[in-house]
Amino acid sequence: MRKFIKSDGARTGLFFGATSGVITTIGLITGLNAGTRSLTAVLGGIFIIAVADAMSDALGIHLAEEADPKTTAEHVWSATISTFVTKFVFALSFAVPLLVLPLQQAVIASVIWGMLVIAVLSYFLARSQNSSPAAIIAEHLGIAVLVVVLSHLIGAWVNRAFG
Repeated sequence: MRKFIKSDGARTGLFFGATSGVITTIGLITGLNAGTRSLTAVLGGIFIIAVADAMSDALGIHLAEEADPKTTAEHVWSATISTFVTKFVFALSFAVPLLVLPLQQAVIASVIWGMLVIAVLSYFLARSQNSSPAAIIAEHLGIAVLVVVLSHLIGAWVNRAFG
């Protein structure tokens, strides 16, 4: 991956933006689906995440990178822009299954898509660090599964408590 992305800032934004875009969006999808069973709510949530959360994460990366006195302005802006673009694109990619499949099938397809993205990112991360891909993939997929399960349970609880 390092060969393909020359800028450390762009690499930071790519890995952070893609991971955040996937984890946040599959959590939102499973939670809102469990709580509402509404295509409108789930699709609206994805669009909101694609804009508001991508901007929020980009600003967070911007401030975090600026806090390092050794970081250049080029690095800061590269990380900021690549975080926003990557998170925006990955979050929006989850709208596709919702637009072409029935809601329940779309939720399953979205979770599978998200897990695939996490596995691929983890593989490239492991390779760039000369580490075992299997261990890193398993660790990151485990965290993603935990997000999906907890989000589903929270959505179901909200539905029971307030629905």
